[in-house]
Amino acid sequence: MKKFAAKNFPAATGVYLMQDKSGGVLYVGKAKNLRNRLRTYFSGKGDGRLHIRFLMEKVEAVETIVTDTEKEALLLENTLIKKHRPRYNIDLRDDKTYVSVRLDPLEEFPTLQVVRRVKKDGARYFGPYASASAIRNTLKEIYRIFPLRHHPLAACRSRGRPCLYYQIGQCSGPCHGLISREDYLKLVDGVIALLDGREGDVRTLLQQQMNIASEKLRYEEAARLRDQIEALEKSVERQKVSEDTFVDQDVFAIHREGGEVEIAVLFIRRGKLTGKRTFALQWQLDEEALLGNFLQQFYGRDIILPDEVLLPFTFEGAEVLADWLTDRRGRKVLLHVPKRGNKTKLVNLASRNASETFRQRGSQKEARISLLKEISQRLHLQQFPHRIECFDISNIQGAQAVGSMAVLLEGEPASREYRHYRIKTVTGSDDFASLAEVLRRRLVRGVDENLLPDMLLIDGGKGQLSSAQSVLAELGLTGQIDLVSIAKSRVKANVKGKVVEKTEERFFLPGRKNPVVLRQGSPELFLLERLRDEAHRFAITHHRKLRSKATLKSSLDDIPGIGPGRRKKLLNYFGSLRKVREASLEELTAMPGLPEKIAREIFNSFRQE
Repeated sequence: MKKFAAKNFPAATGVYLMQDKSGGVLYVGKAKNLRNRLRTYFSGKGDGRLHIRFLMEKVEAVETIVTDTEKEALLLENTLIKKHRPRYNIDLRDDKTYVSVRLDPLEEFPTLQVVRRVKKDGARYFGPYASASAIRNTLKEIYRIFPLRHHPLAACRSRGRPCLYYQIGQCSGPCHGLISREDYLKLVDGVIALLDGREGDVRTLLQQQMNIASEKLRYEEAARLRDQIEALEKSVERQKVSEDTFVDQDVFAIHREGGEVEIAVLFIRRGKLTGKRTFALQWQLDEEALLGNFLQQFYGRDIILPDEVLLPFTFEGAEVLADWLTDRRGRKVLLHVPKRGNKTKLVNLASRNASETFRQRGSQKEARISLLKEISQRLHLQQFPHRIECFDISNIQGAQAVGSMAVLLEGEPASREYRHYRIKTVTGSDDFASLAEVLRRRLVRGVDENLLPDMLLIDGGKGQLSSAQSVLAELGLTGQIDLVSIAKSRVKANVKGKVVEKTEERFFLPGRKNPVVLRQGSPELFLLERLRDEAHRFAITHHRKLRSKATLKSSLDDIPGIGPGRRKKLLNYFGSLRKVREASLEELTAMPGLPEKIAREIFNSFRQE
């Protein structure tokens, strides 16, 4: 932006969008006074954020949207960030999604579900939990104590006898009338008490029931209750980190060194620590703005909201954020900065977790940097490989050809950067031409966005390497990007033809006749092999998906009268494509909404096949 004229912008509450020369949104922010906020970006002193210097070089225009209140500005900012995914905003999209446990008390026989989205559907949700495997192991223990059903009622009732879970004592058999609804709901109450952290109440209840059963000479029932009490005592965690056992708390802390920030979140549920998550941010923000933006995006997802959010310090707009969280939850959410007592200890605990994670991440980063240096030396690279991109092509006899890109950033897989490419200009099975098309599309866009890799790793031999070289030369990038191809190891017989031997992986470099061979079992070889395998896996997965869609289309959509809507109804009604194929004419005509003429077309089409 050549010149900033403050008078052109309103002195009101609202949202601003910084745009590049093509109109793309680079950054979205909110401000109580838009004019004053934007003035800080364009002043000589600057905003204070390290990455803002790079942002301002690309800004060509600023658009503002005025709102009536700060809360409206916060909501609008959230919406625009989700819509545009600006490059310079905090991005909390990561591979780990939170899981929660869902129980719907309105069902005839409620059961437990592990879900990743929290909805306002009247059900009870417990969590969040950072590890899906850990909570599933916990549920296994719960089922041993309170044997709720595992499968849908309709599916179980269609069986001639109870499922295997009933046989091993982890289901009470409600689907076959082996327990009354009243007794089943008592089990549900016990599960809710356990997930709420009220193990003492559960133990007392089971003890009372065991004593009553024993007094009435129902020894088998008493023995079962005794086993439940023993299982409960073995499975219950005795750790307690908070004195307040009646509220749910999320505890945040920040550890900062230079431009690197680690944020830790502890989930305290009914006085117990149920999980922890940490986030590493690579650019420098002033801590107050960072914490406010972080919380806004963190709670903008479908997760369970706590009663209290404990923070290391306050920030501008905290009251607005608290009101927004209260509206989302439907109950009061308190943002609190503790000064003394047990809550201060919780914030300190989160701070120790943040600093320890930062230390561990730092040592791991040093190891990765050392590994990348070794790769750079062994492969004679001209520049340090901060960003390595690996490409692979997948097809079957030229059909449904796709390309894939897997990425390493500072030696770590960056799955959010992975990309699929549908081959558009190549017919038949021509891996060299397909690779050239994919590389050309990727690098042309990279030049426009000023985001190019330091090193390209190509899955293949000299032919693929030559194809990649021609694309770099065509785009004028020769010498700017290091190029390496990795040829898979070959299996061959030895001289006598008796023993099968596996050759080593070979790396081909431009202008070098003989390949480079890395030591078998070395960490450098393992890293590059893993990247190549990731690109291959990513390509194969997408290729299978396209092939599956094409198979489905050729089977149903080629039949006259079958479109996407009717195809979906057919699959929903019969359950699978195989069952549609095997259906009799009577079964097809019995489907609601399917004309008899279309039913005959389907029947005749599959019989001809």
